[in-house]
Amino acid sequence: MNRSTAFNPEREPLRDHPSLQLAPSTVRGPFHFLNPTQAHYRHQQPATSKPTSSHDDSDDAEQQGTPEVTRPSSGVAYKWTSRNNRKGRHTLVVKPSPAGANQGSSGPPPKDGVREVMSGVLKMFTYYPFWDVSWLVAYVFTIGSIVWVINAFFSLLPLTNPSTQFSGETLYGGGITAFIGATIFEFGSVLLMLEAFNENRSGCFGWALEQAYENHLEPQSGNRLAPSDDCTHHHAKKRNTVRKPTNTDSLAPNEKSSPASADRSPPPGAASWVWWPSYHELITHHLHDLGFLACSAQMFGASVFWISGFTALPGIYNVISNTTRVLNGVYWVPQVVGGSGFIVSGTLFMIETQKRWYRPALRELGWHIGLWNLIGGLGFTLCPIFGFGTVEWRVLQASVSTFWGSWAFLIGSLIQLYESVAKHPVEKMKES
Repeated sequence: MNRSTAFNPEREPLRDHPSLQLAPSTVRGPFHFLNPTQAHYRHQQPATSKPTSSHDDSDDAEQQGTPEVTRPSSGVAYKWTSRNNRKGRHTLVVKPSPAGANQGSSGPPPKDGVREVMSGVLKMFTYYPFWDVSWLVAYVFTIGSIVWVINAFFSLLPLTNPSTQFSGETLYGGGITAFIGATIFEFGSVLLMLEAFNENRSGCFGWALEQAYENHLEPQSGNRLAPSDDCTHHHAKKRNTVRKPTNTDSLAPNEKSSPASADRSPPPGAASWVWWPSYHELITHHLHDLGFLACSAQMFGASVFWISGFTALPGIYNVISNTTRVLNGVYWVPQVVGGSGFIVSGTLFMIETQKRWYRPALRELGWHIGLWNLIGGLGFTLCPIFGFGTVEWRVLQASVSTFWGSWAFLIGSLIQLYESVAKHPVEKMKES
């Protein structure tokens, strides 16, 4: 069976959510041997009582009660993606209704206008959810990229503007910032792995129906979906990493107060936070998850790349630079291997957001994040390739590659920071 077109029954997201119905034809992934990365759910209107006969002589109807009817809402859909699930994001897809039309339960307007985008940009610099591992990942990589940009100036300016050079600029300025930047990237990669381990296992809708009001006073005839405070993603919990998980952490918000939930045991792997998955989870799920493979490639690349950051330190670099073989082996080669890991990671992050492995997803933030990380990885890989030689033009190109590669990483990190604070995106439904 094609693994990418059906969820594992134990891991089907939102399978118990009463208002969401999976559209099986939308379950897909770019590779048939890996888990699905995308699915759409039809949002249904709240259950209503089915009309019954006006005659009172029907005893059967009285005994059976009035069954509830749930009608699909054609104007609202929920878009599940594996990346959004890791990042704690909840994407609605809405079909704008004509003025005056009533769809019963409607979604908010699409958030693709200039005002909404600028509001998100402002939030990047005014909102600091340090308990959110996805925000931490973006923030740490942003800081690390800034350090690498500074490092690139230390390496490039002595070659392009010799008059600005000062004593120890390349050895101390370049070496120390290289070590700091590599260490920050390593720390960010650890957080990236923790984010992958702690993806939401049962799915989270993240929206709730509320009474729609007109002019803040007059209630309208329908309901409107609005962001919910009852998010079950770990991103919304401020004490995930400092407290012991409880059984109720795995339950839906409306189940925590239920008497029956007191005796209910959580499903396997349902703890609020894990530092390492079980062997069963690793083999049966994570190794088939495209996002996890991308995070693993990033972790591998950052770990190997850190070696070159360490050997760039003053006192080490000025010693190993006297022997070409040693310099190549412990300084340049780790950069080639590490940069290649960044290329693989960026490529996989791009493919994860695509419907087909060959079809770009230009409208997805995650795709652009992967693209800029791929470009950054190319720069960090070309740097040591040029660095193996000592010819003047190759030395210059090595520094130039680090320069534009660092800026690419910074752009990708800033987009990721924007993504991490936009937890409830709303997209416009495509015309069929």
